[in-house]
Amino acid sequence: MMPDQELEWNTALVPIKDWLVKQPHLPNDIGDVLLRRFYVSCDRSMERVKRTIDLFFTIRSTAPELFLKRDPWAPEIRRVFEITDMLPLPNKTKENYKVFVYRLNNPDYDLFNFIDAIKVFFMLADTRLTEEDDIPSGEIPIFDATNVTLKFMGKINLTVLRKYMLYTQEALPIRLKQVHIINAPPYIGKLYAICKPFINTEVAKLIKFHEPNSSTLYEDVPVEILPDELGGSAGTIEQIKKYWIKRIEAKRDWFLSNDKEWCVDEALRPRETTRDERTTDLPGSFRSLAFD
Repeated sequence: MMPDQELEWNTALVPIKDWLVKQPHLPNDIGDVLLRRFYVSCDRSMERVKRTIDLFFTIRSTAPELFLKRDPWAPEIRRVFEITDMLPLPNKTKENYKVFVYRLNNPDYDLFNFIDAIKVFFMLADTRLTEEDDIPSGEIPIFDATNVTLKFMGKINLTVLRKYMLYTQEALPIRLKQVHIINAPPYIGKLYAICKPFINTEVAKLIKFHEPNSSTLYEDVPVEILPDELGGSAGTIEQIKKYWIKRIEAKRDWFLSNDKEWCVDEALRPRETTRDERTTDLPGSFRSLAFD
């Protein structure tokens, strides 16, 4: 990090922290690494930062199934590690975009639990958001549909899908630049139709579909930064995956304590701080479940 940039960010965090002190309904242990991400991803707009932070924690509080009981050593979490590959890639594009690969590596849907998979997805996101000082200029997820069949539709929980889509599009402090679906089967339209009602217009414009055995992905993502299995030279999927599993495991104490810390207490919300109306009808209550 350049000294001038660090000075700018540290200066910018002062009014954010001052605002947080006046928000008794929000957590008070938000680290500087995460606050910087909110500042940068919101284009340095204080009003956007405030809205996004509030939405970030409010959604988490309405989704206990995704943000509670996140023990990296739990059997259901280990199973997700085994049957899925969730890979932030080591190198970025020349535009300073971070690239990710997500795929189901086992076609046996009896092993797959949609809620557990989303939970691990967010565990990976939390690891990055709270630990990495190097903030990319944008993010590019690549979803590999090789092992996705029409049977996958039966595994989707629509309530959880709605929370996932709202959280990733509106609350995560990232700047989405492209979304790629590779090895897309002929019936991908049917699967996309399930997600479409929850995708906002701007994100929909970023999505590109790529047929199996095509090289069209390389028009947007440099082939050399991809894993070996996708034609690149960034290392094998297994090597990259093991690195990230170790990162998540090393954060075990944080995940276990975070269960009760990053929650919103609506009873303490100041009158002038309006709750985002999109979260008022999301099923689930963190406060009712966190201390059972």
